[in-house]
Amino acid sequence: MTLGIYIQVPFCQTKCTYCNFHTGVVSRDRYAPYAAAICREIVDHPEGRSETARPAVDTVYFGGGTPSLLQPAALAQILDALRARFDWAVPAEITLEADPETITAEKASAWRAAGFNRISLGAQSFSDRELQSAGRMHRRADICRATELLHAAGLANISMDLIAGLPHQTRATWDESIAELLRLRPEHVSIYMLEIDEGSRLGKESLAGGSRYSAGAIPADDAIVEFYESARARLAAAAYEHYEISNWALAGFRSRHNLKYWRREPFLGLGAGAHSFDGVTRWANVHDAARYVACIEQGASPREQVERVTPGQALDEEFFLGLRQLEGIDFSRIESAYGQNGQRDRLASLRERIRALERQGLVESDGTRLRLAPDRLTVSNEVFVELLE
Repeated sequence: MTLGIYIQVPFCQTKCTYCNFHTGVVSRDRYAPYAAAICREIVDHPEGRSETARPAVDTVYFGGGTPSLLQPAALAQILDALRARFDWAVPAEITLEADPETITAEKASAWRAAGFNRISLGAQSFSDRELQSAGRMHRRADICRATELLHAAGLANISMDLIAGLPHQTRATWDESIAELLRLRPEHVSIYMLEIDEGSRLGKESLAGGSRYSAGAIPADDAIVEFYESARARLAAAAYEHYEISNWALAGFRSRHNLKYWRREPFLGLGAGAHSFDGVTRWANVHDAARYVACIEQGASPREQVERVTPGQALDEEFFLGLRQLEGIDFSRIESAYGQNGQRDRLASLRERIRALERQGLVESDGTRLRLAPDRLTVSNEVFVELLE
């Protein structure tokens, strides 16, 4: 089985109001030492030490944060370190997350020369008012310009993100954002519904009933669901395949890297806060970037959490990760695999719950594959709770 590699770059120019990730705004002087630490972690990592049984890497994903803030030379050095340490499957999907305002013609050409062949563009909205209230630094014109620069550099696989539910968003502005996205026609689209939780400034303010960060201008839940459903219809009409709750792709352009997460395939995370999974064990690096660099420089392991996945946990993951995919899961495969692993009673209970969910119209089955009902995707979390509690 091939291996996916995730590189975490936890640096941003500003902290978006809705962000609940472990990222921060730091001096640019910290970028180069951080990139050097990742290269050192690659060299020292046991996965790539064997000269006879090294895993073949077929996806690499630079996420964050804003990885496009790093100098192209630093990004190229990280890729070179990976190539020197791991076998490389051809063709490999190599993705870089980039904010529109960070993209220049020189950077785009350097990324292509380094080996990047997929860019995930954090558009979020095409409304300047929504972008400004969310704390984004780019504007609509920057997204269009960035797309042109990427195409000119020969980067022909572009993904764009939009968020349904940003403050000041209306059905009219949402429709305009979808129309502009379809005009640019990226190969891949991700649409996320705004999450309200205490982990972000906007979420905390909204839960407290405050007005900062335009918290009072967040659309109602019903409106956000309507935005999502309208986008589904328009993307389908434009030949985008809906393959995961939040993701659509033109034919042949699904995110190969993200599919590894939903299919529970092995992936290796490098950098501060990066997570890994080898099929049996999950682990994570320390979240603080400065502490991560210090660990690497001192020759100490940056791992902070190591957890062996029990058969029961693995079974839960099969459902709440697998059911995110529109094609669903092969329930007969799961019964065969986990029935021999001490989970027969749990599987019997799950079958009863599945029948109850089918009667409610929340899931559907053709006898082999189990999937969420197409018109119940916006309540997927509630379905997972009922199924797995």
